[in-house]
Amino acid sequence: MEKYIEKDGKRLKLGYTTGSCAAAAAKAAGYMLLTGRKKEKIKIDTPKGIALELDVENIEMGQDYVACSIKKDAGDDPDVTDGADVFAEVRLSGAPGISIDGGPGVGKVTKRGLDQPVGEAAINSVPRQMIEEGLLEICEAVDFDLSGSGISVVISVPGGEKIAEKTFNPRLGIVGGISILGTTGIVEPMSEQALVDTIAVELRQRRENGAKYVLLTPGNYGADFIKIGMELEPKWAVLTSNFIGDAVDICARLGFKGALIVGHAGKLVKLAGNVFNTHSKYGDCRMEIIAANAAALGLSAARAEEILGCAMVDDAIRILKEEGLFQKTFERLAGRIEYNLACRAGELKTGAILFSKEYGFLCETALAQELLKDIVKEQSKEN
Repeated sequence: MEKYIEKDGKRLKLGYTTGSCAAAAAKAAGYMLLTGRKKEKIKIDTPKGIALELDVENIEMGQDYVACSIKKDAGDDPDVTDGADVFAEVRLSGAPGISIDGGPGVGKVTKRGLDQPVGEAAINSVPRQMIEEGLLEICEAVDFDLSGSGISVVISVPGGEKIAEKTFNPRLGIVGGISILGTTGIVEPMSEQALVDTIAVELRQRRENGAKYVLLTPGNYGADFIKIGMELEPKWAVLTSNFIGDAVDICARLGFKGALIVGHAGKLVKLAGNVFNTHSKYGDCRMEIIAANAAALGLSAARAEEILGCAMVDDAIRILKEEGLFQKTFERLAGRIEYNLACRAGELKTGAILFSKEYGFLCETALAQELLKDIVKEQSKEN
């Protein structure tokens, strides 16, 4: 049952979440356990309002249990869980109601601030609700009374521990496997909201564990500079991808006292132009911002035109250095970044440090060093 969306002029295939897989497997296993009849396809309704009919695989019908799996299909989204087999084993239990737990390949929560309490399987609230609703539907259909014997469900993912190494789980304190996730039940290719939600989860977790200050960086370049250029632990930083504005908003909403952004100038110089989603599709204004600020300091029209023709920030820096305007221009850019961050962040103290791969440290805002000291002090207490 393939479904598609149109995005950026392309026809992209939708997928379904690990939560939908778990719910479908549990529903199919519950049906087989309570009826004794094999079920090779199962229908579920997703919170998105899209119905799915999925193939049921690896069916094992025992004397007092049934196990089966649903293969995860991420559609056209580059999801590391694509192709994983999500198993549900369903048994009758002595306790009334429906109990849900994780088996091999499903992570355990070890830190506060996540969707589930510490010690619980990393099966999030919406997938748990989907599992319960599917089993309740089967129980009603076959007139099975859950107030007497209950049903226990164990969700497992073979190879889940290995898959989890490619996810945010180790950073979040989820050990032993992947998370069973999904708020809509459907995977939309390259979902920006899913990325923002992941950032929010990590920030909320850190805040609930007592953090008042946080280090942010867009990605691997920033993490490398934090390690090599600043001699700090990259794990201190929360990766924001292009969603710097969203990350700042989340920090403010969660009540952090301060946030310091460390990033390559190719990303962060955009903040000087009040562009807080740094993906090029929202505006590749790096050279325009650099040229305008340099021109305000006396750069000639001819050399400004050269900067506008540059492909990389390092090439623009070369021109500024040749004209003796590098330091003044980047001090000016730092001031604009400071102003725009302050306008967006409200009471949250913010700062930024910019670097490039060729020239290293470039500039920083006024509060950068103060925030860095607060972050180092806080992390030293934790370690």
